[in-house]
Amino acid sequence: MPNLRDIRRRISSVEKTQQITSAMRMVAAAKLRRAQESIEAARPYAERMRNTLSEVAASQTDAAHPLLVRRESVEKVEFVVVTSDRGLAGAFNANVLKRAEAKMKKCLAAGQTLEITTAGRKASEHYRRHRPDQLVESYELGGWISYDQAAHIGRRIIHRYEAGEVDEVVLVYSEFVSTLTQRPVSHVLVPLAAAESAELVETAETSDLPPHEIEPDAEKLLALMAPTAVEVALYRALLENQAGEHAARMTAMENATRNTKDLIERLTLEFNRARQAAITSELVEIVTGAQAVE
Repeated sequence: MPNLRDIRRRISSVEKTQQITSAMRMVAAAKLRRAQESIEAARPYAERMRNTLSEVAASQTDAAHPLLVRRESVEKVEFVVVTSDRGLAGAFNANVLKRAEAKMKKCLAAGQTLEITTAGRKASEHYRRHRPDQLVESYELGGWISYDQAAHIGRRIIHRYEAGEVDEVVLVYSEFVSTLTQRPVSHVLVPLAAAESAELVETAETSDLPPHEIEPDAEKLLALMAPTAVEVALYRALLENQAGEHAARMTAMENATRNTKDLIERLTLEFNRARQAAITSELVEIVTGAQAVE
């Protein structure tokens, strides 16, 4: 028979856990609103940057920016994997790491060499355990995402690509779709033309907007826009990941709070049954003793 004191202690412990998960859910919900506003504001800018770059690149026929030129032979691929710094967000980080691992296996099967850069403590911890020889750089996101963080990572990636240290850079992160849905995605970050050049040119040709007038010339504008486009793409990925993290944590804590309620109900029922059994046992002992005296 369960001990009444032990059951009471378990109920008290679960109630404290419930208070913690409920508080974390409310904090995540408050942060999610701000994060969602940030990503919704950043998406139009990123899309406009993408479309403008496509039009400028399409008009530049004499020479192309190094970040737009795809290498003839891709031998070394760098993965930039974005996760959160903290856990307690369900399968949010695990899904991103699973997506990255699937892409890495394809690269290895093609005979390519891997290097890994992480943004987020969870990705760093994962690859320190599983791929320590391929991990070359780690960044912790800290508090709120800023453009300076993305620019710092982007400048390093651009330098490595232009120096020929890597032939391709693949970005893996979680895209915020809705409060209940976060989708892990991956695409080629550098060279910019490798991922979607045909789509970009088509978008520019079919756009309802009038064509841009480029001054002083497309080459100088590309020299400014191409690096900025890499930084903006990274910034958007970090913001998408940030919103997805808070949404996943809010959902996870809401489920945890609901589970603690169910557990408290079961433990309370078990406590009442054990107490009733103890009372019945005492009554039987009293009646048995009275009959023995008679």
